[in-house]
Amino acid sequence: MKNDANTSYIPSQYVLPPGLLQALEGAITLGQPLLLTGEPGTGKTTLADWAVGYLNQKHNNAFHPEVLRFNTKTTSTARDLFYTYDALAHFQAANFQGSGQRAGDFIELQALGRAIAMSNPTPEIRALFRTELPEAPRSSVVLIDEVDKAPRDFTNDILDEIDNQRFFLREHNVTLERGPDARIVVVMTSNSEKNLPDPFLRRCAFYHIEFPRDERLREILRRHLGSYTPATEAAHEELLAFFHELRDRSVRKKPATAELIGWLRLLTLNGYFEKDKAERRETLLHNLSFLVKTQEDLMAARRLWEGREDL
Repeated sequence: MKNDANTSYIPSQYVLPPGLLQALEGAITLGQPLLLTGEPGTGKTTLADWAVGYLNQKHNNAFHPEVLRFNTKTTSTARDLFYTYDALAHFQAANFQGSGQRAGDFIELQALGRAIAMSNPTPEIRALFRTELPEAPRSSVVLIDEVDKAPRDFTNDILDEIDNQRFFLREHNVTLERGPDARIVVVMTSNSEKNLPDPFLRRCAFYHIEFPRDERLREILRRHLGSYTPATEAAHEELLAFFHELRDRSVRKKPATAELIGWLRLLTLNGYFEKDKAERRETLLHNLSFLVKTQEDLMAARRLWEGREDL
């Protein structure tokens, strides 16, 4: 199966982990959400953007061009995934503007609710909402980010909706279901901050993104930072060795790919690769705080820097 990450459709900076494409295709075939775990910064969220480009390339632009995102909060309820209803604004409008206000004027479709409505945009459904819907069925990719942040009831309360891709619109006493001529691909991410319920996990395909190592990590850096010159390649290898050792010594939070890319960009902007060894050590010291996120890890980074004579 072709996997060309340099097309105009697919984000060119994303390096697909081995096996993830098969997991995505398997989840689509089985009609299950794909649940991704892994360290922050390993590309869990970015997979949804990559999937939109990949699926549009594969299915002749049948998918909505943007990911429909739901950022889970500690206060999220099951209904929030589908729509929100501003009852207070509706009440105030009815009192001040008369009785001509529709409930649909105060309903905002959210990620999965919008995807379901877009997949089956009959005139009756389009008339229910102020949200603009396409005239023809449209497939989409839905991202439910950090699902483990939600209360336990959230995942228990969406089991039927996840299985059947439908939801009940209480304000109109109607059930909306996915149309037969469109697909809804659901990607969920979890930072494993707490365990998810077993009934929910049974309904998901699962893939764990390992932290990238060796050539895959180098390829990610090349995609983000550009190709190396012979003069900078050796310096990059020394910095990568320092980075990996720091991950092993971190006390609170291991630096991830995102921190590494940002750190290397700052070093480049500060002329690190054009400086002599003494200037490089000073520049590196001043930029360590961009690689770590806590005081404990900054102290560990400084101790490591002090003990590395090759930098």
